[in-house]
Amino acid sequence: MIAPVIRLAAVTILLSLPVAPASAEREVLNVVSWDGAYVKSQILGFIRAFEELRDVRVNVIEYSGGIDEVRRQVRSWNVSWDVVDLELFDAIRACDEGLLETIDPDLLPDAPDGTPARKDFISVSLMPCGVGNVVGSTVVAYNREASAAGPQSIADFFDLSAFPGKRGLRRTPQGNLEWALAADGVPREAIYDVLSTPKGVDRAFAVLSRIKPFIEWWQTGQEAIRLLETGNVAMTAVYSGRIHDAVARGEPLSILWDSQIWFYDVWGIPRHGRRTELARDFIRFATSTESLAAQATYIPYGPTRASSMLLLDTALREQLPTSEKHLRSAIELNAQWWSDNLDVISRRFERWLQQPVMVPKDLPR
Repeated sequence: MIAPVIRLAAVTILLSLPVAPASAEREVLNVVSWDGAYVKSQILGFIRAFEELRDVRVNVIEYSGGIDEVRRQVRSWNVSWDVVDLELFDAIRACDEGLLETIDPDLLPDAPDGTPARKDFISVSLMPCGVGNVVGSTVVAYNREASAAGPQSIADFFDLSAFPGKRGLRRTPQGNLEWALAADGVPREAIYDVLSTPKGVDRAFAVLSRIKPFIEWWQTGQEAIRLLETGNVAMTAVYSGRIHDAVARGEPLSILWDSQIWFYDVWGIPRHGRRTELARDFIRFATSTESLAAQATYIPYGPTRASSMLLLDTALREQLPTSEKHLRSAIELNAQWWSDNLDVISRRFERWLQQPVMVPKDLPR
């Protein structure tokens, strides 16, 4: 029963936005986002509706994260990306560097009951240069038909003796270092305190080194799912919503929620663009109560507005990374910590990737 409610309420948001006159050649808005099931949820949840309203064409450009391209475009005053879906730590970095336009939360639509956006959004998802859209999650996933007993804790991901086979990990230090420490017995509330010391960073890399010869690295969510579907890995890190989509296609995949790493994604507008006001209209529509709820019906990520949660049925809310049962052992990605430390840690991570590691003789190949 949710869809008619969302569609009806969305009309109010649509009518409150300025409508462009029909023209022979539609204006193009370049929206940069991720891939696969995630971008599909945005297209079906609100992008097509926005196109119809404004008589524009939204050109969705896929990327795998980072701010290097945003920095290059803004500093050269040759901006072709109008709106970018950023991980929160990248949004903080881009904002600090002056790469993003400011966005006034008071210009965002109120909740249906009149609650101002400032009070309706999860507070951390509103920032000077961005507006949060989803609470996502990185989890461990595995093929339940390939293993009689799947992993029960994050420590099992690093246990090659009890759970033989290759592992899939995103080619980035974020999340991987946190998991390494959690598997090594560090309480989740102490992980960033430990990582803030040289010995803690050494400890995390030492744990990763134990499985390094067995790691298959991926950069996009589609690649992670493909590693599982083809049997190239026994288990992999993957965005939780992608597993929901794969299971809907009939894939026998399961999620280990222990130590899930949850994070925020944020819409940002690169500075010096040609379509800044249209970009603001897009974000205003994309982060309305109804749009965020509609997206969640296509991929189970947590909306960043309390009013959006009210539009979701109980069964869907239980699938979200933000459900009470999934948060019990969850690790919140510390976006500010990564914003402050990413450059240094990334350089070490790249050096570590280049270092040869011998396969231990006592482990299955």
